[in-house]
Amino acid sequence: MNFLSLLKRNFIYKIKSKKNIDHDTFEKDVTLDNLFEFYKTDKASNINSNDQLGHGYSSFYHKHFNELQSKKINLLEIGSYSGASAAAFSKYFKNINIYCLDINLSKFKYESKNIFPFGINANDKKSVKRFFKKIDFYNSIIEFDIIIDDGSHILSDQLKSLNFFFNFVKKGGYYVIEEYRFPEYFPHLKDTNEVVIKELIYKIRKKENIQSKIFDKTTFESLSKNIENIFEYKGNSDHSDILFIKKNN
Repeated sequence: MNFLSLLKRNFIYKIKSKKNIDHDTFEKDVTLDNLFEFYKTDKASNINSNDQLGHGYSSFYHKHFNELQSKKINLLEIGSYSGASAAAFSKYFKNINIYCLDINLSKFKYESKNIFPFGINANDKKSVKRFFKKIDFYNSIIEFDIIIDDGSHILSDQLKSLNFFFNFVKKGGYYVIEEYRFPEYFPHLKDTNEVVIKELIYKIRKKENIQSKIFDKTTFESLSKNIENIFEYKGNSDHSDILFIKKNN
């Protein structure tokens, strides 16, 4: 995407009307799936009143994030689309700041004092460094408790994001990749002959080396040494796969 297109989309985001969710209230026993469905994210089991199936990731997120609900959380979301999942997470966690990176903010429709959208390409290191500077990352945040990659699902983007952002996950935190097997299912998303995420995880578990022009050897070694566990789940459809990488303490 060229600079003018990005500028146009960011301008549309700034002038468009957005729904402020800070006054939305829910019952104490509201589930994460309820929140996903309410804000209409495809992470939900159902995404509309016609029972259209979503990916069904709610139980997996709750399984891993339940222990973090009451803690102060900094979450980075790569690929936010309408901001629906960010809206849901802002209600699920008690004390959270959510930083959303998306190349097309023109679709973003929610706003909150806890949600901070940035219209940038997450794989453009110069843009990310400017983003870090803007949020005073190195002084006030330092690490993210959670990073979720729900971006393009293009293989090279998945690898570049993991290669760069895993280093900014807090000890005991999570790096999550949604639809991590899309490049296996849809040939147009496998834009490189590099190792797919499934194979990468296998090699990490087996302590095997990889040959890659995208993935740094130092990052691969960091993944091999600093992972407490890796969890792979199948959602509602044959193409719904989600990966949780937990960093050790």
